[in-house]
Amino acid sequence: MAGFSLKRTSNVQPQAHIGAAGAAGDPYVGNFMTYTVDFNRSQAIQVPTISRARDLICGMIGCLPIRQYAKQWVNDEYEDMDLPDDTWFQQPDPNVTRNFIMSWTTDDLIFYGRAFWVVTSRFGNGFPATFTWIPASNIQTRDQAGPIWFGVSKEVYFNGTKLNPNDVIQFLSPIQGLLTMGARALRTNINLDTSAERFAKNQTPAGVLKQTEGEPLSAEELSELAAAFAAARNSNAIAALNQYVDWKESYMDPSKLQLTEARTYQALEMARVANIPPYLVGAPSGSGMTYQNALQARQDLYLFGAKPYIDCIEQTLSMNNVTPRGRFIYLDVEYYLEEANNVPESDNAAPAPAQPETETED
Repeated sequence: MAGFSLKRTSNVQPQAHIGAAGAAGDPYVGNFMTYTVDFNRSQAIQVPTISRARDLICGMIGCLPIRQYAKQWVNDEYEDMDLPDDTWFQQPDPNVTRNFIMSWTTDDLIFYGRAFWVVTSRFGNGFPATFTWIPASNIQTRDQAGPIWFGVSKEVYFNGTKLNPNDVIQFLSPIQGLLTMGARALRTNINLDTSAERFAKNQTPAGVLKQTEGEPLSAEELSELAAAFAAARNSNAIAALNQYVDWKESYMDPSKLQLTEARTYQALEMARVANIPPYLVGAPSGSGMTYQNALQARQDLYLFGAKPYIDCIEQTLSMNNVTPRGRFIYLDVEYYLEEANNVPESDNAAPAPAQPETETED
């Protein structure tokens, strides 16, 4: 009796059929002139802690190889059996690198809580052969308003045009999108950065111009006087005043004007919002938690930051509308962790201190 196996009997892939279904019925898919960036995301990514957290997580997931396996019943239990890679594993979108499409898919999961791929071609057996990523900021789902996504949408619109839901792969993050979940913390951080930027741009020390004599000036005249004085100080190091006006410099501590402590605390808040260990983004943790080596740092990034998004991508790509039944997709995290142990020693390392010579008697 022939044994049953989930392994493929042939390494030859069925021919891919490229047709209208590849664009999911939307002429805007692939037309990059119609792709836009959400204003809130543009503001959030300017926060250094958010930018660093995003780059660490997306950079890690973008470098992970895509693999697949099957489960085989052996000795009263299931065992995982690796299978050969499908053709799209190396390059899901033939027009860009795997690193690109995986990184920006993760970016959408972080900021919006969901991401979208469109099937651009299929094999002869009907399963997807190639994909393209479309930005979540251009997606509207009329059966779900958000910001929490309760399931796969059946009414997906891209730039106002309805897509065929059978040609759209929807990744739903287990974590609410950062732009809505951390909206208040982001606004606070942006306001603090704006205040610090205003202080950095101001070349004139803060102070007060006080009229001591003469006819009282109106509010408009006082404003013009202050503006003219500030402009003169910015262009000249020496200022001149008559006997009717007195200048008193403010003795406010510059560190308070830059809100140093508040901005430092907000860096910690941003690390919390991004679900990443604070020490990985240079934020003070206050717990004494530090990494001991590169391997442990990578493990912490994976466990505390990237794992929810990796699980989301793996399980979405393992669904029966992407992968044949009985096969499971996984991202090879072991490959990423093993790289930390294979880093060669730097040629620029500081030499070991010379040992003092000891004289021995004959």
